[in-house]
Amino acid sequence: MILLPNQLFFAEVEAMLAEGREVQIRMKGHSMRPLLRSERDQVVLTPCTDPARLRPGDVVLFRCCGRHILHRIVRRDGDRLTLAGDGNYRITEQCTTRDVAGIAVRVIRASGRVVGCDSPGWQLRSRLWLAIPPWLRRQVLRVLWYSGWK
Repeated sequence: MILLPNQLFFAEVEAMLAEGREVQIRMKGHSMRPLLRSERDQVVLTPCTDPARLRPGDVVLFRCCGRHILHRIVRRDGDRLTLAGDGNYRITEQCTTRDVAGIAVRVIRASGRVVGCDSPGWQLRSRLWLAIPPWLRRQVLRVLWYSGWK
């Protein structure tokens, strides 16, 4: 395994997406728990060729404050997007549609099972998780964390 600085890694990811290629990246970080798990799940990204089609619920890779982040769109106001990680119950980020580098189209679980982000199961789990009030999501995440489900 080769470790690259994030800046170099994501420059290559963006270059591949700009060429129209799909890119597979391993999840790093806990902000998308419980639907995406750090160091276990991989996300397949496709280029964002039509920013007009970005909608709340989409999981996207975007640039914000000099970093690349994979989070879910929670609101759209014209070209302005508000995003948050599924495991973040308070913190949101802002960007424009021009800052979106790629859209998640599939998730590859540690078991090798592939889940399409447009599949009914993924859509249902996403909606159910986001429908839980933030204060209760926080408690569920705490229980999951302390039970070792990271």
